[in-house]
Amino acid sequence: MISASARLLRLVSLLAARPSWTCGELADRMTVTERTVRRDIAKLRELGYAIESDPGPWGGYRLHAGSQVPPLILDDEEALAVAVGLREAALSGALGGDQAALSALLKLRQVLPKRIADRLSEMDAAFVHTPRPDEPQITPGMLLELAAACRRGERARLSYRDWEGRSTVRDVDPYRLVHTGRRWYFVARDVTRGQWRTFRADRVDRLKPTGHPVELTDPPDPALLVSRSVATGPYPLCATVRLPMSMDQALRLIPSTVGTHRPDGPDATIVDIGGPDADGLARYLLSLATPLRVLSPEAVRNALLSHIQEIFEDNAGSHGNDVARTSAEHQ
Repeated sequence: MISASARLLRLVSLLAARPSWTCGELADRMTVTERTVRRDIAKLRELGYAIESDPGPWGGYRLHAGSQVPPLILDDEEALAVAVGLREAALSGALGGDQAALSALLKLRQVLPKRIADRLSEMDAAFVHTPRPDEPQITPGMLLELAAACRRGERARLSYRDWEGRSTVRDVDPYRLVHTGRRWYFVARDVTRGQWRTFRADRVDRLKPTGHPVELTDPPDPALLVSRSVATGPYPLCATVRLPMSMDQALRLIPSTVGTHRPDGPDATIVDIGGPDADGLARYLLSLATPLRVLSPEAVRNALLSHIQEIFEDNAGSHGNDVARTSAEHQ
């Protein structure tokens, strides 16, 4: 005799297959009595399935969209299609930075039958994600491995390549994955240094659980940490400037991936911006075409004044007034 749970799954599958069934039709398909069908319908309703019924001998049952999300019944092809779709959404960031697609994919892969999981692994090995020219590649398998590490709450051994290609191995306490719209970043606490760090997910070679559970009592804001790291971390020089505008306006002018912002009253914003050298930072600030004040360092302020002087010498007329205004703000 078929088990009660298997019978419920079979009943849901039938209800989803066509708009309406009579009680007799369901009983015939499942080889049970109509009384059993009615009892199983009641159980499904308790589980959150919105099953509507019409009274009378010719009335029937139909599955309607409910307010809850009950367990889904997917065949092999449907489960594979959902997994592939979630993987592509996670890689492209099409659903934003809330990691919903990645979290759903992780949950789905944990319950997939081995035959479907093996097929998905074969597809992962065969498919190639084509990124933008400036976007690095990361395999779906590594992305899921990092997400699983964040969920486990367990220390891991990280093999990582820095921007110069140097490989290091360190113990980390995983916390979160952050998607900036271009790249994935892995946020974790470096155990040896006792510091919270961000790691480019595409530079992670391996992550191996150590079996040592950890409890994170002082986690940072992962998005803010990544924003600061992206804006200033890779660069040898950092300039601090003051913009006479609100935070919202400053963020529209200088994205969070370029600078780290903090308010200086309601009508001013302090921004830290990283760059390769003083001259490069000065050129970027000049390109903003807005009044600003360089607070530090002196080398960037001098480089900016030097560029403004060159513009004064090379240009005249209406352009001079705009440049004069910018120059006054930098003095």
